Amino acid sequence: MIETIIYILSWVFIVSGSFFAIIGAVGTVRFPDFWSRLHAASITDSGGMILLLLGMGLQAGLSLISVKLLIIGVFLFITGPTATHAVANAALVSGLRPKEADGLAAPKSEPKSTPKSEA
Repeated sequence: MIETIIYILSWVFIVSGSFFAIIGAVGTVRFPDFWSRLHAASITDSGGMILLLLGMGLQAGLSLISVKLLIIGVFLFITGPTATHAVANAALVSGLRPKEADGLAAPKSEPKSTPKSEA
């Protein structure tokens, strides 16, 4: 009885994680600009990965395989957001700015003029 519950629960996690991964891929293709695509890919990647590894861990039981899945999960949990931040920072530094909605634009600062000293 308990094996059946664990089996069903593991497949629920695996199917849910696959769904998140597919939705992230569709969002990456469908969204209009770089920033929304990056957001869709990073959020669904982390969520899908956690659910998939949890489902596979339940399938494996308490064994060396589940320890390896845990190590993989920790590695992906750390490197996924870090890589997303690095890509976003590189895009921002290279001049790609997110679109600003009307009324939310930051005030543009004018260059300060330095007074000329009379010599």
